[in-house]
Amino acid sequence: MKHLKTIAASVSAALATPFIALAATNPFQQGQTLVNNVGSQAGISGGGGLTDIIGKLINIFLGFLGIVFLVLMLYAGFSWMTAQGDEGKVKKAREVITQAIIGLIVVVAAYAISNFVLGSLLNATQ
Repeated sequence: MKHLKTIAASVSAALATPFIALAATNPFQQGQTLVNNVGSQAGISGGGGLTDIIGKLINIFLGFLGIVFLVLMLYAGFSWMTAQGDEGKVKKAREVITQAIIGLIVVVAAYAISNFVLGSLLNATQ
């Protein structure tokens, strides 16, 4: 029975040692330091806060929508050129072009609004 208590105490001490070591240093700061080191070695460091990340995501999304606009315009132009006088196909191509231009206006407005709002947030927090 005496050996069982000694073994239990040894196992408890062995299991508690990592927690004591982690309590001495902040693991979140240690993790942030490691992430910054990896980012700087990869050449992608220098990122700001949350507003920078959100701004980059919005720019990527709006860039993707710009590509969708380009594809729609190419599709509509190709449809119009290959309509061979068929009024139904020409009308459909015009509708696609009109809708694509309206979509482009919405995307540009969304970009302007998000750029203004994120710029204002960034200036307000600094």
